Amino acid sequence: MRAYPERANLAVPGVYYPTQPFAMNVLLTGANGFLGSHIARQLIDRGYTVRALLRPNSPTPTLHDLPIVPVAGDLRDRASVIRAADDCQYIIHAGALASVNPARNQTVWDINLAGTENVLRAAHLTGVERLVYVGTANVFGFGTKTNPGNENSPYVGTRYGLDYMDSKEAATRRVMQSGVPAVGVHPTFMLGSMDHKPTSGALLLGLYKRQVAGTPVGGKNYVHVADVATATVNALTKGRVGEQYILGNQNLSYAEAFALMAEVMECRPPSVTIPKGVAWVAGQLSQLQATITRKPARLNPAMVAVANDGHYFDVQKAVRELELPQTPVQEAIRDAFDWFRANGYV
Repeated sequence: MRAYPERANLAVPGVYYPTQPFAMNVLLTGANGFLGSHIARQLIDRGYTVRALLRPNSPTPTLHDLPIVPVAGDLRDRASVIRAADDCQYIIHAGALASVNPARNQTVWDINLAGTENVLRAAHLTGVERLVYVGTANVFGFGTKTNPGNENSPYVGTRYGLDYMDSKEAATRRVMQSGVPAVGVHPTFMLGSMDHKPTSGALLLGLYKRQVAGTPVGGKNYVHVADVATATVNALTKGRVGEQYILGNQNLSYAEAFALMAEVMECRPPSVTIPKGVAWVAGQLSQLQATITRKPARLNPAMVAVANDGHYFDVQKAVRELELPQTPVQEAIRDAFDWFRANGYV
């Protein structure tokens, strides 16, 4: 095994550097993200050495004092990805840009598809034992509560015109067709601690601060982020190469989810249900505002269309084959809200 490169020019403030590598090195992209922060801890707890690809000067509040090996780089820079993967037996590719506003955004493609292609090239060159690719459940067709979508349901997200969904679907196909020994894991809507940006947790904060005007008629599947991290790390040694797994838990309408969130946070849910037609008009007006001001509005028509649909999924394949835990969604909400409160978000 080759020695680690000189770390003086790779330092990330506040991150602890181990002096000796362990036997099994894992390159983790997106390590300082919401899910990545949980994956990093899971890997460390199981005895892996975590090599984290981090953009220079990127914030790392949730990685503070973790024994990781940071490598400065960018998913869009193939050379830095290859350098980061050197001597790694595994790669977990959790890095992505999950931006949906504006709906069309070339940077989303540059990171989500071109970045994934760079990771695949690094995997080919280093001969990793397994690549775990973190996608999104939205690359599969959704269903109803009584007949939810699964890993065999064909992609229907093109109807929304969202570069995020389209780029992740394209990247998923590229991974599965690459010849790299890969497993795809596809989370639903994650909640939990350490959402420092925040991302999905912004919904909780908006509800608590009475900033959500009403309840959409659609719904989605919710899951604890720590459960997703557990199944993702499990996928290094469990599951089947070439297979894909939806990582989720409970299907809830927005009305059900908002009521549950409000109960846990001890606040009031929105009292108004927004009909599809009214939501559509709001999306169009928001798009007009964005066109006039040349700045993204709070909504766009694609976001409204997604909220009007029920994105319900069957997660039993991951429960069986990846031992995906099923922590109650109430606990995910509680963990998220407690973390936000402890860190000054509320």
